[in-house]
Amino acid sequence: MQYLQESKFDLIFTDPILMCGPLVAEYLALPSVYFLRGFPCGMDSAAMQCPSPTSYVPRLFLDNSDSMTFSQRVKNVLVDLLELFYCKPIYDNFEELAYEVFKKKVTVTELLSRGSFWLMRYDFVFEFPRPVMPNMAFIGGINCVQKKKLSQVQNFLLFLYGKGKV
Repeated sequence: MQYLQESKFDLIFTDPILMCGPLVAEYLALPSVYFLRGFPCGMDSAAMQCPSPTSYVPRLFLDNSDSMTFSQRVKNVLVDLLELFYCKPIYDNFEELAYEVFKKKVTVTELLSRGSFWLMRYDFVFEFPRPVMPNMAFIGGINCVQKKKLSQVQNFLLFLYGKGKV
């Protein structure tokens, strides 16, 4: 930590899923840029005070689309409520660590809310539309590898497979 303090960095660029980056940013009083795919339990939306209406934003791991039936919406709301209970224990250790370091009670949501900018590795081409905040930028596909062209043999085999000949 002494090396980081002496280096006088301008900001911290981190994936906050394990909370080490936000803890270090708070300790060093530096702005942070988060680079992530998404947070479990909607903690990213809560930290940014971004609305995430369960009426049309499907919860993670459900097969719902953004046009849900009444029963799917009820299930979506119930899963949203359950996430509060099963995600809290995951981050309790980080809250204890933050208390040891800062000598005051700090929640994970509070630490995440201090993120200056969020680079989200998803795009509405693949995800359902949802409300976003001005400090979010979508950079979906940035971590994907450029595909190589198929050889003529591979193209021919794919053609035959599509025709049911293979």
